[in-house]
Amino acid sequence: MNQRSFLFLLASTRRDGNTEALARHAAASLPEGTPQRWLHLTDHPLPPFTDARHDGEGVYPAPEGDAKLLMDATLEATDVVIASPLYWYSVSAPAKLYLDHWSGWMRVPGTDFRARMAAKTFWGVTAVSHEDYTRAEPLIGTLRLSAEYFGARFGGVLLGLANRPGTMLADGDALDRARTFFTGGGPTYTRLASPRRTQLRLG
Repeated sequence: MNQRSFLFLLASTRRDGNTEALARHAAASLPEGTPQRWLHLTDHPLPPFTDARHDGEGVYPAPEGDAKLLMDATLEATDVVIASPLYWYSVSAPAKLYLDHWSGWMRVPGTDFRARMAAKTFWGVTAVSHEDYTRAEPLIGTLRLSAEYFGARFGGVLLGLANRPGTMLADGDALDRARTFFTGGGPTYTRLASPRRTQLRLG
């Protein structure tokens, strides 16, 4: 079996935020020696995506600069983790732009992008600021359906409750889930109701 290698794409517009803290907590439980690459999407800004699928032959030129770096990093990893806070009930703008560029990358001759994506596992990590975790369903759906489009495995989304910087470490339930998130055999979603909150729980 090939060794797993993880690409963590940090999609917050704020450094050292709660989503990143939760992702790093989960990554700390990966087997020792598991390759990890961490990239802040704001450090590698992508150009606006132009839909040219129906222009001529619908072929895109090979990406350059930061776009090439992100495409190559995506293809090299076995596991791709999009760590995005919940912005207006979905992924952040940098994460969405990254996903948009997938449409171009899979039309670059010679990359075999779509077939190579099918062999990967996709994960999400997000911090939400409201106790009703169902508000994260659009984000979860975006990542799940994106994985399904390629025929890839969807590992799930790790959810944590936090708002102000540094408050993720107070969510003991999220930290407990993080310890087995990448190694627990694939989480499933179960909706739990209580007098105080409705959650999407993983496990």
